[in-house]
Amino acid sequence: MVGSARCTFGFRGVPAGFTLLFSSLYFGAFRNCFTMSNPMISIGPRVRKSSFFDATRRAGCKAYSVYNHMYMPLYYESPEADFWRLVEHVSLWDVAVERQVEITGPDAAQFTQYLTPRNLDQCSVGQCKYVLLTDENGGIINDPVLLKLAEDRFWLSLADSDVLLWAKGLAVQGKWDVEITEPDVSPLQVQGPKSTDLMRMLTGDWIDGLKYFWFRETDIDGMPVIVSRTGWSSERGYEIFLRDSRHGDRLWDMIMEAGQPLQIGPGAPSAIRRIEAGMMSYGADMTLATNPFEVGLGRLVDLEMANDFCGKAALTTIRDRGTSRQLCGLEIDGPPLANEHPWPVFSSNQQVGTVTSAVYSPRLEKNIALAILDNEHAEIGQELKTSTPDGRLACTVTQYPFYDPKKKLAAA
Repeated sequence: MVGSARCTFGFRGVPAGFTLLFSSLYFGAFRNCFTMSNPMISIGPRVRKSSFFDATRRAGCKAYSVYNHMYMPLYYESPEADFWRLVEHVSLWDVAVERQVEITGPDAAQFTQYLTPRNLDQCSVGQCKYVLLTDENGGIINDPVLLKLAEDRFWLSLADSDVLLWAKGLAVQGKWDVEITEPDVSPLQVQGPKSTDLMRMLTGDWIDGLKYFWFRETDIDGMPVIVSRTGWSSERGYEIFLRDSRHGDRLWDMIMEAGQPLQIGPGAPSAIRRIEAGMMSYGADMTLATNPFEVGLGRLVDLEMANDFCGKAALTTIRDRGTSRQLCGLEIDGPPLANEHPWPVFSSNQQVGTVTSAVYSPRLEKNIALAILDNEHAEIGQELKTSTPDGRLACTVTQYPFYDPKKKLAAA
């Protein structure tokens, strides 16, 4: 191992977008956390490192995951301490693993629309859109944030999957006149209730007028960036897309220094906060085996638009036929927990679903989870059981999001 950083295997449960692997070390207070074997991942040259990687090591990152073929920080002080800093102050995240797929060329707009079932006709230059990418069967390939830089230039800011290869394959097959690349772009996220105060120090007063899910091209002390009013925390926040990786250390240090009066600290996408918010993690809560209607994202599918998109025929059939399962919220009894693997959910002795992501919320003082359940067992208030390493625990179907359901904090 290099230095003291630890890399651990685990479940995809944090996100981005966005999607992260979760560690069995995630909650140091768990009863079994240090009695289990915790395999290590050695840090080496094969897995890519972000332009902020050295800065995260200096900042004391205690665990990394591998995400989009890169190392991604999981937590610093502790997952719970990082959570409280995020929701009370301001937190700086290295999310350079959130790779950009850039689509340019004469067919860029038409091809980008072909990738997603969300209607992009009203998307303006300077605007971001949360979109789904679907395959020919209607399965979900990824759930990126789309940025429209020009009428013929788009970025897909990715969760964890090889969308670059998928997009290239579709473009070649369809003979689209586009160029598809991964540009030199390294995102940071500045998240938390004090994030606007910090961004004002870095960019000036114009930041106050930046609307939710819009962005602006600018620079910070000569470093070329795009700043967007987005993030994966469900708190007020911003993303800074650094467009020259040589400046990674300087940008990180500048933000950390500016944020000292605001009690800034390093952090990473918080599994606690994202599950509180009902934010899905690709690879855990949605995969190629799920379609948008099953996970409550039918609003992102426009089957009536004139434009074609990949999976349109399949999704039309799914909509007309209906689905047999749906994403639900659960509260789980017992001691604080987090899942490394999906857990089966039972009614009596019949499996009726799967817990996809679970975590203990210190703010809500309960275990909360997302689960895919058969429709007949998805009614709010229904009592079920889930099989965990501590045995079968009682759980109850409940509303989700569990906290700030209207996302007033993020959009304020």
